[in-house]
Amino acid sequence: MSAAANNLLTLEGVHTHIGAYHILHGVDLAVPRGQLTMLLGRNGAGKTTTLRTIMGLWHANQGRVVFDGKDITAAETPQIASLDIAYVPENMGIFADLTVQENMLLAARKAKRVQHIDGERLKWIFSLFPAVEKFWNHPAGKLSGGQKQMLAVARAIVEPRQLLIVDEPSKGLAPAIINNMIDAFAQLKQTGTTILLVEQNISFAKRLGDHVAVMDDGRVVHTGRMQALAEDEALQQSLLGLAL
Repeated sequence: MSAAANNLLTLEGVHTHIGAYHILHGVDLAVPRGQLTMLLGRNGAGKTTTLRTIMGLWHANQGRVVFDGKDITAAETPQIASLDIAYVPENMGIFADLTVQENMLLAARKAKRVQHIDGERLKWIFSLFPAVEKFWNHPAGKLSGGQKQMLAVARAIVEPRQLLIVDEPSKGLAPAIINNMIDAFAQLKQTGTTILLVEQNISFAKRLGDHVAVMDDGRVVHTGRMQALAEDEALQQSLLGLAL
């Protein structure tokens, strides 16, 4: 397989403007199939804007976004989601007034009723995130921050996806829940799901990442193996201003 065909998602020279602001300045990014790619960078580097541009929530003014060989640069968000791409935004996007069960059913596009959701897959999700099962009939708005994050990821994987895009899954979570989240993503990787994660928690990135891209000032300034970055303190310092 060629290098290009080995990438499920590529961004080529992507520029994104939000109103008067020019946020992305020619982003080049490759997300290899079946791997977990970490997107790192200081606050304000353009990471969330990159994810939102991939999902069509903001449109690139220049450049191309290509998913599985298909140009999705101008596609609208529902079209992009229908290509088996799931997105968990930083604010999680939980429907607070609906129960956990109703949130899950909304995400399971192939199911009209809860009974139609794949039972084996649901059992697997419950094993990853016991809180989802425990609070199945509770309003999602009553969950703790960590439980909402678990629900957000559970919703995204209620059906198999080709690509899972998650913005800062460990933000504000207790260490025990972070470990639980790491285990969930590790298991997802084993199913062959391609994952793109924005993360500030460096130990999280170190333990999970195969591939890494580092952003600064609206551009990707470094790409490579996550392990190589984790072992090079001087590079971490120059790219991120910190040591892993």
